Amino acid sequence: MSDASVEVEVELEQGLLGGVQQHQDQNNQKPHAKSPLVENLQSLVAGGVGGVCAVLTGHPFDLVKVRCQSNQARNATDAVAHILKEARAASGPASVNAVRGFYRGVVPPLLGVTPIFAVSFWGYDVGKKLVTHFPFSASESTAANATKKELSTAQMAAAGFISAIPTTLVTAPTERVKVVMQTTQGKTSFADAARQIVRTQGFQSLFKGSLATLSRDGPGSALYFASYEVCKEFLNKMSGHKSGELSITNVCISGGLAGVSMWAVVFPIDTVKTQLQSSSKRQSMVEVTREIYRTRGGIKGFFPGIGPAMLRSFPANAATFLGVEMTHSLFKKYEQRGRGASTLA
Repeated sequence: MSDASVEVEVELEQGLLGGVQQHQDQNNQKPHAKSPLVENLQSLVAGGVGGVCAVLTGHPFDLVKVRCQSNQARNATDAVAHILKEARAASGPASVNAVRGFYRGVVPPLLGVTPIFAVSFWGYDVGKKLVTHFPFSASESTAANATKKELSTAQMAAAGFISAIPTTLVTAPTERVKVVMQTTQGKTSFADAARQIVRTQGFQSLFKGSLATLSRDGPGSALYFASYEVCKEFLNKMSGHKSGELSITNVCISGGLAGVSMWAVVFPIDTVKTQLQSSSKRQSMVEVTREIYRTRGGIKGFFPGIGPAMLRSFPANAATFLGVEMTHSLFKKYEQRGRGASTLA
């Protein structure tokens, strides 16, 4: 074989190998774009899973909080004592009755939790996409934000506020029925409570307290999501975790702190909302606010049940974000396996 033919073969081999390598590099660099429908469905499912985790973890605390806010108990200890007294008076094992007592009214949030949390986290993801098109400070440009993966704190807060708008349409009627169930003596089902409300006060009464719900969830969601993202990023940097890498500890701590910070700020509005939704009278937010201030000893009257609410907020919201993040992590692993199988094929 001549030197010329050897050189030609070497060049051909190099060309073929280079082409294969270039093709592989292009495949590796090429982003696998997800369809908007798939992204929306994944956000909905993840939010629903997180919501179920939140309810199962925090409902007993929420029940005590509502009893205090609706003036059915002097404080958290009194509310717990009443629940245990009712459990002992009922037929059957006291321990089983106690569990049932602390999970009284759990059906409405469980039935509504999937749409509520699903819509909330879906709304947050939609909000993040929307805010990338608007600068939130003079130094930030629209083009820069559109291509920047990390959002500013103001943008995350705005996305959180946006998420509360569609969520209120689901939250208000569900919480209205839940509050009525939690504050009504005797056993009643979700359907019975809803029918009773509609029969005695009209269908529109299911949405009683909607403005108060939005007034609570708008700023609350802004603080909730922004504080979670900021805290998680800080903890990931401190612990050496890469961006996008799941740390169960950091997620739980960040989620718990996000819940505590949110409830500490919006609790007075939540008290007004609960009073509105538990009453059969027609009242405005202003009228209820004045009544609480006048009859419950001033400012302190807006904070009944804050103890159980704070106790509930950390574990419940830690469970919420853990459920959401774990679900998204499972989705990512499934997609990576699918891409790996298609590459081998």
